Amino acid sequence: MVKILIKKKSVKDKSFILYLSTYPPRECGIATFTEDLTNSMDKKFNPTLKSKILAINDNGSSIYNYDKKKVAMQLNESDIEHYIQTAEKINKMDKIKLVCIEHEFGIFGGEENGEFLIAFLEKLEKPVVVTFHSVIPDPSEERLRVVRSIAKRSKAITVMAETAVDILHKKYGVDKNKIYVIHHGVPSIDFLKDNSDVKESLGLSNRIVLSTFGLINRGKGIEYVIRALPKIVKKFPNLLYLIIGETHPIVRKQEGEEYRNKLIELVEKFGLKNNVKFYNKYLPLEEIIEYLKATDVYIYSALDKNQIVSGTLAYAMGAGKAIIATPSLYAKEVLADDRGIVVKYRDTKSMEGAIKSLLEDRVLKNKLEKNVYAFSRKMTWPNVATNYLDVFKKFIKVKKTVGLYKLPKIKLNHLFILTDDTGVIQHAKHSVPNRNMGYALDDNARALVVASRYYDLYKSDKILKLVNTYLSFIFHAQREDGYFHNIMSYDKKFIDKIGSEDSFGRALWATGRLISSKIDPNLKASAKFIFDNAIKHVEKLESVRSRVFSLIGLYYYSKVYKEDNVYNKVVYLADKLVESYNEVSGNDWYWFEDSLTYSNGKIPEALYMAYSITKKKEYLEVAEKSLNFLTSLLILNGKLVLIGHKGWYKRGSERAFYDQQPVDASSVVQLYITAYNITGKKEYYDNAFLAFQWFLGRNMLNQTIYDETSGGCYDGLLPSCVNLNQGAESTISYLLARLSLEK
Repeated sequence: MVKILIKKKSVKDKSFILYLSTYPPRECGIATFTEDLTNSMDKKFNPTLKSKILAINDNGSSIYNYDKKKVAMQLNESDIEHYIQTAEKINKMDKIKLVCIEHEFGIFGGEENGEFLIAFLEKLEKPVVVTFHSVIPDPSEERLRVVRSIAKRSKAITVMAETAVDILHKKYGVDKNKIYVIHHGVPSIDFLKDNSDVKESLGLSNRIVLSTFGLINRGKGIEYVIRALPKIVKKFPNLLYLIIGETHPIVRKQEGEEYRNKLIELVEKFGLKNNVKFYNKYLPLEEIIEYLKATDVYIYSALDKNQIVSGTLAYAMGAGKAIIATPSLYAKEVLADDRGIVVKYRDTKSMEGAIKSLLEDRVLKNKLEKNVYAFSRKMTWPNVATNYLDVFKKFIKVKKTVGLYKLPKIKLNHLFILTDDTGVIQHAKHSVPNRNMGYALDDNARALVVASRYYDLYKSDKILKLVNTYLSFIFHAQREDGYFHNIMSYDKKFIDKIGSEDSFGRALWATGRLISSKIDPNLKASAKFIFDNAIKHVEKLESVRSRVFSLIGLYYYSKVYKEDNVYNKVVYLADKLVESYNEVSGNDWYWFEDSLTYSNGKIPEALYMAYSITKKKEYLEVAEKSLNFLTSLLILNGKLVLIGHKGWYKRGSERAFYDQQPVDASSVVQLYITAYNITGKKEYYDNAFLAFQWFLGRNMLNQTIYDETSGGCYDGLLPSCVNLNQGAESTISYLLARLSLEK
């Protein structure tokens, strides 16, 4: 297979990015950030472009049990000669294409401003990208000198807030064109409207949970939160404030547990033993996520007004939490526009008022949660990894196909959640099925295609149950005359007299696909009964897409039943498509209609299929011309740019770019794979994978549409964000695209 050939080629390329940073098991926020970033980079781009670590050891005295596969080199923080020697060693290593420095004051040697790094940069001959995790608005002369020296020797600078760009430009004199904003990454976490199950699993049932997490130090300002609680717990006695995290290792060396002990004394003084709990340990990511899910209100009470990024605040945003924060530079920026509540520093009354407002006003709390979760979708680690690669590509040569053939594992979790004993439910609120919207033949037909295709690849009894459910729905939806109902209410009543032509065609597509599958003969017989009862109406269809879906169904049916009647219907439908094409095309418009709307890729795909059955060259010629026309419109600057559903693209008018829908991306992926299978043209194979990357973040917003946590797919790309609902059409469309790339 072509896939195997590509994989062998990519393994030979052992180029890597070297990240200069602290790294686990060292307990440090920068270490955790670098681990998450490089894991995400490797998940998307390895083996074409790997990530390796140059780990900084504090004071040169600490020994860490590093992951030897990831940590290629180590740096003695306090030895300037070692900085120089390490740079010279890197210069001799051709495999290292670029050095990415995760910069924070205090982790590099040379007094408080870490000037030893300058000696390293002066010797280094590789391109450098620096991420500044701190940007101080009013620096000392020495810090100003160090930062300017670092910036001067770097190809690019990345920061995590727009505010940092202005500070670096105005205060430090750094060229804005050199600075890129890439948000702090966050894990992909489901949005929970009801977190009672998570609370129960953590022993927190029936508690109102406030939380703060991270390495504890005096700068956290936790005492001001504790002081705000006494009056609140009188009204909400089931309130519990969780302070999660161990004392910062450096603080522990300097003063032991003095700050934590003072907080404990404060809790005892105010009689809050039942309302404040300390979890004094360094939690792995999985546990942090569980506690965030259980949280009702997250509190960021840091006292540093100049803090330009906070990983803990970013993670709370990624979990869609209602957030109360003190006004650091970062908090003011990311929590603007009703994404959180900002309170005054060291102000107990301000904190108390904010907590009470969220506990008493459910509408306000819900609004903040929804807004911050929507904003944070651009911050998920896969999106952040793509953004870093885009910066790196400005300074090093990277294969155009980097990450192109890396695919997520096929995950049916969300499809199972959307499916009950009747069928797949049409819509969802976020990832929760919206039963009020009932069912549609359209979705159950597409779901049957997914289930039968999945069964052919990975036989399982669980999938057979889905096949039975969807096939049963289609059988029940078919009228005595062979036509179908489409829409069913949740109480199992069809609310239309007759379904759309599209739903009719999709029913033929689904049953035809099942008939040609490896599934049990009894189920195939049921599918054939439905198909045969409907196919007599195929010549009455008027719409282009209903003919297309029916033709695809006939293509699969004909693999098993090579009958003249079937062949003649294939020719009839294909001729109708060619007729539409000939009537409309010309003058740089090579299409079947005067507008491009939805599921556009399915039209030429059907003609490729018709050609494979009949070998009529006219079908292939029209398929190729219309595919090339579609490619010229949809593949722009190495990305799939779909026709927007708000306005479409009418001939002679401006095209709409939003809203972009998963069903359209899926149709393009399937088109290219079918075209490749029939013609053998490698460019179609590559374009199929490129089009699939739309789901994974290579789109106009650089945001992932597929939710790897739930296995669902967001309902579309809006002008500034994704539609957070994960309905049936979107999730099934993703699965159809993903499964098409398995062969």
